[in-house]
Amino acid sequence: MDKLEQTVDKRWQQGELVEVAITDLSDTGEGVGRFDGRVVFVPDTVPGDRLLARLVQVKPQYATGKTHELLESSPHRIRPSCIVADKCGGCQWQHIDYSYQLEAKRNQVIQALERIGGISLPPVEPVLAPPAALGYRNKATYPLGMSSTGNVQAGYYQKNSHRLVNLNRCPIQDDRLDPLLAEVKQDIQRQGWRVYDEKYHRGEVRHLSLRIGRRTGEILLTLVARTGELAEIEAQAQVWLKRYPQLVGVCLNINPAKTNAIFGKETHCIAGLPYIHEEFAGLQFQLRADTFFQVNTEAAEALLEAMVNQLDLQGDEVVVDAYCGIGTFTLPLAKRVREAIGLEMQPAAVEQAQLNAQLNNLTNVSFRDGEVETLLPQLGVKPDIVLIDPPRKGCDRTVLETLVQIQPERIVYVSCKPATLARDLKFLCNAGGYRLTRVQPADFFPQTSHVECAAFLVR
Repeated sequence: MDKLEQTVDKRWQQGELVEVAITDLSDTGEGVGRFDGRVVFVPDTVPGDRLLARLVQVKPQYATGKTHELLESSPHRIRPSCIVADKCGGCQWQHIDYSYQLEAKRNQVIQALERIGGISLPPVEPVLAPPAALGYRNKATYPLGMSSTGNVQAGYYQKNSHRLVNLNRCPIQDDRLDPLLAEVKQDIQRQGWRVYDEKYHRGEVRHLSLRIGRRTGEILLTLVARTGELAEIEAQAQVWLKRYPQLVGVCLNINPAKTNAIFGKETHCIAGLPYIHEEFAGLQFQLRADTFFQVNTEAAEALLEAMVNQLDLQGDEVVVDAYCGIGTFTLPLAKRVREAIGLEMQPAAVEQAQLNAQLNNLTNVSFRDGEVETLLPQLGVKPDIVLIDPPRKGCDRTVLETLVQIQPERIVYVSCKPATLARDLKFLCNAGGYRLTRVQPADFFPQTSHVECAAFLVR
């Protein structure tokens, strides 16, 4: 090893300062630069930044750093809208101008399809942007905690920690929820309800969940508690209903488990209704406290519209929507096809999907409860189109093999993680004989590194 190599290796240690030029963004949101050919990940940076980074975690070929001094600022760097953006773990990209966020997300999709999917020149469209890059979230669930002075707090956890960052407003949630966030904490304090301590598994109130219908304005407030033993909760719920005219219901969810999962299995309506109404794609939906529904209503509608345009539906198709949830995409598609079938493993979601179909007088749609790989071969009809919208981990191999077996003419794969999308598309294209014709990203989560996609395949 010569003297230069020895000098570099001495600097490649925890605590050392190194100069880094940021050239890219990782799929988890950190800036990516290099020092002596080795990768350095630095949070809260932007391509175009040049900085001195303090190495905080060092591996043989990569390290994680923390900005010590910004030497040169990127032209894409902006002042965050949130005063705690540098602490709160809810957003990663408030310091990046929005147009560049969209470019970065498209590039993230392209890189995943090329590197993981082995797809040369993938047909990735520009990212669909929602009407607003702030104030878009229709649901927010805040963990609760206590300050050092004994005050109830609500917010998000600090990055890479379980230290709570207290918030009275959040610029990415619908601003109609801000008064509730600020004031309900004070009510919990006045009531003397003990806040849950996850370390010792004691206390009561764990989370505050707020959900709003973007189109209807209806609000649902849900407290998540360990046992539900909250004195005078019924009287407090009536106070909230009177104070907030848009509040239609107050619920109490019971979660006694030592878990990171937010909601337990049991939810009680304390006052008003156990759900809100929302309008989506011209249809009416009922949404309960723990219902999965896309948090960005407008972005989800834009992606649905892109799907409908790409599919060029003629009205005689049979469409299967796997992982259909409460029918968010199934029901709007049912208006345009001969028959729509939704598959979902959560019985409660199937029950809500059937209710939402009845609300909209849709009679050509049905929902089945069970595992996708089990239900697909038992449909009794050959689908023309299969829509799959799996969780972040992507599809199990058995689901992909079943798709290849039943051979629908077209597949639409909706994904919230480009890496697992690329992996599954590789199998469908190589083993299944499908051809990728278009990938349409959509920005469901502005100010974060997450990106949603719809990939279109044909036989």
